[in-house]
Amino acid sequence: MTIPSMTSPHTKGWLADFLLLAAIWGSSFLFMRLAAVELGALPTAAIRVSIAAAFLLPLMLAKGHWPALRQHWKPVLFVGVLNSGIPFVLYSFAVLHISTGFSSILNATVPLFGALVAWVWLGDKPSVSRTLGLAIGFGGVVLLAGGQASFKPNASGIAPAWAVMACLAATTCYALAASFTKKHIPSLPPLVTATGSQIGASLALFFPALWFHPDHWPSRSVWLSLLIVGVLCTGVAYILYFRLIEHAGPARALTVTFLVPVFAIAYGVVFLAESVTPWMLLCGAVILLGTALSSGLVKLPGR
Repeated sequence: MTIPSMTSPHTKGWLADFLLLAAIWGSSFLFMRLAAVELGALPTAAIRVSIAAAFLLPLMLAKGHWPALRQHWKPVLFVGVLNSGIPFVLYSFAVLHISTGFSSILNATVPLFGALVAWVWLGDKPSVSRTLGLAIGFGGVVLLAGGQASFKPNASGIAPAWAVMACLAATTCYALAASFTKKHIPSLPPLVTATGSQIGASLALFFPALWFHPDHWPSRSVWLSLLIVGVLCTGVAYILYFRLIEHAGPARALTVTFLVPVFAIAYGVVFLAESVTPWMLLCGAVILLGTALSSGLVKLPGR
């Protein structure tokens, strides 16, 4: 197998961004849980994207990108619903009923589902190596879900299997959004797509979040969690991610997905006293291997 080199004369210039981005995205599961316990899934997701939109909009305007967003606002806002609005609701629900580490491992299947959707929708037929990766990755998901989730309600009154299905539905949304962007959205400055998508998600979640609003004012710790997940884990993370693509290339940038569960599991163990089983780690490794093959980041010789 061959793996894209992570070393170059300019490695030190982007490696810090790479590690920081993985650490930030890994913490998003923790802060979503801290907020969702008190607010519920819909209000948590709605406030998260609204804060991110408020953070990114001045930056986009300062760059003079408003005309680009105004010209392409329909597909950009729609992809925000698919790429942020729905997935954030699903993950905010999931972390209430399964561990944040478990959720992060399932989130690492995004490139796996992306390859499958691109194959079905865009006709991007995978090579033998990538097809094998799809099979391995989905096998790992089945093993992980079968070993960790059941349809018997837990202490929260919700069966863990529903949370697993929510995570997989969220990763499917990410995959659909990626193919939709490739097919329907022209080459736009990344900050335009990032800002417009958060605006679209905010508009889509506004009224549902009002309907499911909590009956009490959130505590200061919840507001702090929302500010962190909105500004840091969404707004700043987007900036880091796009800068990473620019400096290291999209292939290397995509590998950050594999490091996110490491941080998410560590945060869950330290701050939420979550347990990690050997089976969970083994299945996670299988999923990551399949994802690496299916996304083309790792290739079999001659394939």
